[in-house]
Amino acid sequence: MELFVTLGAQRYRIQRPWGAVPDGAGRVSDVAVDAQGRIYVLLRADPYVDPAIPTVIVLDPDGRRLDAWGESVADGHMLCVAPDGSVHVVDRDAHEIIRFDAEGERLGALGSRHGPGAPFNSPCDICFAPDGTAFVGDGYAASRIHRFRPDGTPEGGWGEPGRGPGQFCTPHAVWMNGFGEVAVADRDNSRVQIFTAQGEFLREITDVHKPMDIGADAEGNWWVTDQVPRLSVFSRNGALVGRARAVLNGAHGIALHPDGSVLLAEINPSRLTRLQPA
Repeated sequence: MELFVTLGAQRYRIQRPWGAVPDGAGRVSDVAVDAQGRIYVLLRADPYVDPAIPTVIVLDPDGRRLDAWGESVADGHMLCVAPDGSVHVVDRDAHEIIRFDAEGERLGALGSRHGPGAPFNSPCDICFAPDGTAFVGDGYAASRIHRFRPDGTPEGGWGEPGRGPGQFCTPHAVWMNGFGEVAVADRDNSRVQIFTAQGEFLREITDVHKPMDIGADAEGNWWVTDQVPRLSVFSRNGALVGRARAVLNGAHGIALHPDGSVLLAEINPSRLTRLQPA
């Protein structure tokens, strides 16, 4: 049996589980794609009870495994591929964002490992502008968006606890669209806030329930997963374009592949789901 969903004008075939993602220790937490179409699947493990495992599984566009690395990651939460091809893994409870090359060699990091508050306090996510400027959603024990220059130099940021514009309760995911707008999944305020790259509030999307992750397509549309669970597509200005129930219990991560497919990272059950254009 095959199942289908429709988002806007496009119909998709649901493929689950998809890709050579291992069973056992570690649960699928996020997914990212590089410019060549390689897929990076992040596994989250508990360093106190689980054995050390490769936490980043690299797949080709057809889901075949190419590589696996990242045993040094303690608590992988989200990951993102920077414009230069480096892979940044948010090591949440180690309070560090580790920069790897595509083969898994550590190149550097943002934050101080096992140093809460210097500057991160259990960060959630990272995204990039085309020039390499980074935006970090921080996080589980903070309510701030940090901005870093391409060389890693801190460049301020914005946010504080609260429910008003520019305030957050768990900034769980960040993403920049092609128009230079930064969307923040303000998860426990059940909204997505949209800002300029300098942190000026532009607008918000409130037709979501505890949003988990965000992507953007070439038209600037926002793709948002939430805990209903559902996947919603909103126009750049926040109008609902399409909506579907594409996973069983909610996708913690999303990536839009260059081939037009949509990749969804599911923690429970742990797997990768692909929506293939039909």
